[in-house]
Amino acid sequence: MPSGTMHIVGAGLAGLSAAVELTRRGKRVVVHELARHAGGRCRSYFEPALGLTIDNGNHLVLSGNESALAFLDVIGGRDLLTMADHAEFTFHDVKSGERWVLRPNDGPVPWWIFFRHRRVPGTRAADYARLGNLLRANASDTVTQKIDGSSEVYRKLLYPVLLAALNCDPKEGSARLAGAVVRGTLAKGGRACRPLFAPQGLGPALVDPAVAFVRKNGGEVRFDDAVRAVEFGEDRVRSIQFAESTLNLAPDDQVILAVPGWVARTLVPELTVPTDYRAIFNLHFKIAPPSGLPKIIGVINGTTEWLFAFDDRLSVTVSAADRFNEADREPLARQIWSEVAKIAGLNAPLPPWQIVKERRATFAATPEQDALRPSTETRWRNLFLAGDWTATGLPATIEGAIRSGDKAAKLAIAKGF
Repeated sequence: MPSGTMHIVGAGLAGLSAAVELTRRGKRVVVHELARHAGGRCRSYFEPALGLTIDNGNHLVLSGNESALAFLDVIGGRDLLTMADHAEFTFHDVKSGERWVLRPNDGPVPWWIFFRHRRVPGTRAADYARLGNLLRANASDTVTQKIDGSSEVYRKLLYPVLLAALNCDPKEGSARLAGAVVRGTLAKGGRACRPLFAPQGLGPALVDPAVAFVRKNGGEVRFDDAVRAVEFGEDRVRSIQFAESTLNLAPDDQVILAVPGWVARTLVPELTVPTDYRAIFNLHFKIAPPSGLPKIIGVINGTTEWLFAFDDRLSVTVSAADRFNEADREPLARQIWSEVAKIAGLNAPLPPWQIVKERRATFAATPEQDALRPSTETRWRNLFLAGDWTATGLPATIEGAIRSGDKAAKLAIAKGF
């Protein structure tokens, strides 16, 4: 039996997923994390400007996210999320003031499209049948090469959903990745589209239990442990260099690189990785939502794209947000608050707020960038890759990140670790 150690570089969800899978199988694992906390782009922290604990991003987990739910079951975090009874998604058009609720039925036969009160206003049942075009897309197809970009179902449903999922304008986005999103959720019926909410935050549900699980099962998670370089022999990683030391790997030692794509490229220059990354920003307002406000609202014709209602705050997410990277913060907060107040039915001045920007939140899920995503296996026999930027078959999502880590761990075991 191999007696080596798996060194996992990065304690985001991909790295934690790999560590959980390996430690639950009794493997020796050490996780090396640059930061002083785990979770990467999916973490919770105390924000002094608000006096609240917030998530750095408003990530969404759905009941059809099988890898994420399996991960939660293993680490014991499932009970920290609550699932909606049914798939119901509210949308609000800022320009017209119109509001509607999309209500897919639970089963896979989509009879909901035949009922006007369940579908998008101004659409017909036949419009939804055309979503099947996304399921048959080629690698080079963009969304609007497969779906009519002028249709109401695109403007009022696909555009806001795919903008968030792909983190780029769907007109340039990969139809194949969009099809993967549809295939894993709406095509399975409303039972796969129920949102899960984390009242205490995603960190306590997804991240903290994972770290605790790894440690409980004999693994190590080392924070403030920056990997500076990776040195190779002919066909394997030979050593890992840290700020003040070098770790020479034993013959049975393995490495999973679970850092962002651009970081992986600096450590392993030969890798091909996505090169176009787009920003996402989240704007948090410290104000209790009015009673009855839906927990999630998709916004049409506004700067706001998605509005999330928490017990102690209202939070806005804007994807593909590079255009706001240099924007003055307070005017932007005031502009978005004016929309949020109307959507929520609030007559209140600008409350305490904070903007959290991720300038390179995810790769832009275009056909060109999707083609640059590497596989889990590398030409070095003891090096594997994990991360939402690898070839998961999904856009850069929580589901994709967790899937990638699980895949890397299982592949390493299959290769003899």
